[in-house]
Amino acid sequence: MSVVGVDFGTLHSKIGVARNRGIDIIVNEVSNRATPSLVAFGPKQRSIGESAKTQETSNFKNTIGGLKRLIGRTLQDPDVEVEKKFLNATLVDVGGTVGVAVTYRGEKQIFSATQLVAMYFGKLRDITANELKTAVSDLVIAVPGWYTDIQRRAMLDAAQIAGLNALRLINDTTAVALGYGITKLDLPEPENPRYVMFVDVGHSTMSVSVVAFSKGQLSVKAAAYDRHLGGRDIDYALIQYFAAQFNEKYHIDVLSNPKATFRLLVGCEKLKKVLSANNEAPLNVESLMNDIDASSKLNRETYEELISGVLDRIAAPLQQALAESGVSIDDIDTVELVGGTTRIPAVRARIQAALGGKILSTTLNQDEAIARGATFAAAFQSPTFRVREFHVHDINQYPIKVSWERSASDPDDDTELVVFPRGNGIPSTKILTFYRGGPFEIDAAYAEPSGLPGGINPWIARFTANAVPPAPNGDLTCVKLKTRLNLHGIMSFESAYTEEVEEREEAMEVDEEAPKKKKVVKKHEIPFSTRTSSLDPGAVEKLKELEAEMHAADKLVMDTEDRKNALEEYVYDMRAKLDERYSSFAQAAEKEKLNGMFQEAEDWLYSDEGEDATKSAYVAKLDALKAVGDPIVARYREAEERPKAMAQLRATLNDYISQATSPDDKFAHIADSEKQKVVEKCVTIQKWLDDQNARQAEKPKNVDPVLTSAEIGKKREEVIYFSIPILTKQKPKPVKAEGTSGTQTPQSGTQTPDAGAQGPPKGEQGPPKGEEEVPGPPEMDVD
Repeated sequence: MSVVGVDFGTLHSKIGVARNRGIDIIVNEVSNRATPSLVAFGPKQRSIGESAKTQETSNFKNTIGGLKRLIGRTLQDPDVEVEKKFLNATLVDVGGTVGVAVTYRGEKQIFSATQLVAMYFGKLRDITANELKTAVSDLVIAVPGWYTDIQRRAMLDAAQIAGLNALRLINDTTAVALGYGITKLDLPEPENPRYVMFVDVGHSTMSVSVVAFSKGQLSVKAAAYDRHLGGRDIDYALIQYFAAQFNEKYHIDVLSNPKATFRLLVGCEKLKKVLSANNEAPLNVESLMNDIDASSKLNRETYEELISGVLDRIAAPLQQALAESGVSIDDIDTVELVGGTTRIPAVRARIQAALGGKILSTTLNQDEAIARGATFAAAFQSPTFRVREFHVHDINQYPIKVSWERSASDPDDDTELVVFPRGNGIPSTKILTFYRGGPFEIDAAYAEPSGLPGGINPWIARFTANAVPPAPNGDLTCVKLKTRLNLHGIMSFESAYTEEVEEREEAMEVDEEAPKKKKVVKKHEIPFSTRTSSLDPGAVEKLKELEAEMHAADKLVMDTEDRKNALEEYVYDMRAKLDERYSSFAQAAEKEKLNGMFQEAEDWLYSDEGEDATKSAYVAKLDALKAVGDPIVARYREAEERPKAMAQLRATLNDYISQATSPDDKFAHIADSEKQKVVEKCVTIQKWLDDQNARQAEKPKNVDPVLTSAEIGKKREEVIYFSIPILTKQKPKPVKAEGTSGTQTPQSGTQTPDAGAQGPPKGEQGPPKGEEEVPGPPEMDVD
């Protein structure tokens, strides 16, 4: 099971994987650690991520970004109206949710925001699978903490359509806190927690959370947001300024032209980054509009005045988070900044001012902290990855209530109840009790619709009890309803049941004791149904099939384009080499044939037929060219490789002959006959090599060789496999002589050997009988 965490961003997303005893942020197909959150539609295929970014300028009407800002929304949502100024695609209603109308494969088509997110998730899945060399199915996705039930359910639907299983939707601020806390080994005891404030100002949203850390756990105390405060709002302020300036200077209305607006946006993003480190920055946009190259400059003072409306909103979420947490700024141990927009000096200054001059910290990776935290959360779910125990206590952002119709038998009965108040822990389970005499319905909704993002529908789910059994005494039946706020932050009705209490006698250890009665509660499930904003399983399966078809079509187009490029590359590359390095290795007839085929293939490639041919047509053309060209290339390569292979073989033969004829003691134990076999084998192969080389020398370069490097390599392997077993034979261990008993009498004419001494080697005799061995004179040193 792979461990994958995704930071799903407005501008781009990042993928984290757990491996090598740590967390890695993986790169995409162009080696970038961040993948643009874009989906584009073209005449042949979809382009997602990097490929969508490269053609954004030329295909901006069919390129959709801001995916996480659209999912779970309706076309009438005020927040969607805000998004329109950042989008060029046409937004439409798709079954009650927002979607886009695009031109795809020559036809007008409509896709919901959920489908667009599923397409993007499919791209992230492919990037991860390519990196890990294995299929990917499970992941944790970091989402904004201000997401509501309908948005979270839409995210889960999108993951399913992409063939993924979302183990958890984790709030982005909580992911940051998890990545921060799990690596800390000096956390205090729970009685005296360490408070840390996390401030994330990204491309489109500002998020603030106050988190209490203690040994082995974190608890989110409060979180606050500004959904429309980020880097893109600063960019938009700059666009407005320069559009007005260029209208006056060049008499062009940039904002009336979407393509010109996009070009200006790119220039403003660059200028913003330069001003983060400099007091002045130039702006140059080539061919902005009507072939006009626009230029200007901006100093930091004017820049900060232009974005003052954005900066003025920074204090509010900071103060709200502090107030709701019940923690004073003096109790905050540190303030950690994340998000690319916190690199802007004016933004940092406003944050610091709002917190009474508190020192700001950037110990976390500002761009990758969310992805790392999400990956740690995924590691908790993996049975194959060991993570030290660390508990995460998150909270609910919006209060949730249940409501019902007033009972006719009790006109004073309440009709609603807040089940999960703001700040309620996640996950959480609560059991509600109702007294009913028949089928009934319960609705779940957000208790404070005015506090929800934009125009989100506050309705969450409906519970319907299909049949309620009558009570034994004729009274109303007591129904228990189990509700749950799960790890995703989604509220659901889990079960409904009645309880029956039975008294049972317990067995006694002593017969004389009176039997005791034990009360046993038996549950009887009540059949029920629920309705939520999630897509029904049938709709998910249809969209899943459609996504799989589009993915397969994209792959076919990419494979076809790859084969087309391969054919084109072969024609140009081989044509050039045929006149240069391959010239002496090709016969005149082969050159003439190949050049004719090259011209024919080139004419076909740039004709209408060749422009839109099938993959098999490109493959067939390339195979036909290679059938003639490959033998020429093979001759060239053989001419290059053959001398190297021959030199290797000769070195091997010389080495083994040297070892087999060596007087070295390490080969003395090998029988001469065995060593002679090695010499004979080497001599035989040496003669074969000399004969074949002589034959090859007689052949011209432009005919197929009679001696190949592969054959030479096989001969080298042959001599190696023959010689090694003989030349590496182990020396025999010394044989100890059998000991003699002390009662034996030595043979006449021989000396009794010293204890432990060895007799003569087997097969050799001692001195003749009747003769005595006389030791020679001792050696003497002579001056």
